[in-house]
Amino acid sequence: MMSINKGKEIAEGSSRSTAVAVTAAADLQQNPPPLSRYESQKRRDWNTFGQYLRNQRPPVALSQCNANHVLDFLRYLDQFGKTKVHLQGCVFFGQPEPPGPCTCPLRQAWGSLDALIGRLRAAYEENGGLPETNPFASGAIRIYLREVRDSQAKARGIPYKKKKKKRTPLMKSNEDSSSFSIQQS
Repeated sequence: MMSINKGKEIAEGSSRSTAVAVTAAADLQQNPPPLSRYESQKRRDWNTFGQYLRNQRPPVALSQCNANHVLDFLRYLDQFGKTKVHLQGCVFFGQPEPPGPCTCPLRQAWGSLDALIGRLRAAYEENGGLPETNPFASGAIRIYLREVRDSQAKARGIPYKKKKKKRTPLMKSNEDSSSFSIQQS
């Protein structure tokens, strides 16, 4: 009698655990885990760019989007920037910490634009775009970002220096210097 009940409990236990697993899977479908900060920012940037294209006159389909549309979008974003970029004629041009206010425009910081392009580049391909046709990967975009970086660095008087890659020293392959030695007898 005892072995029959034990078998019944095992059978019931396995069906309960299956029901719990099914319920948990259904809950994940209804409430997906929260997106990471990067993923939610990427989604928000992608939606913003899509809205920008739809607001163009005439509206631009994503399949018709090219590097010029991306450049226009980046220039459009400048109006919302918070980085003071001194113009060539400004008395504070080239000063990292100007002593007073001026009328120079606020722009998007180079680092923000660079990160934005990286997220949009990834989002384009995640949303079905081909890497070869990715307008965010265009050479014109790289040139624009380089010009923004250089002009902002000059305006602040801080030259931008590219980080050099560290080279790992190569070990000479010498039989005597190997850590494993094979003794011959």
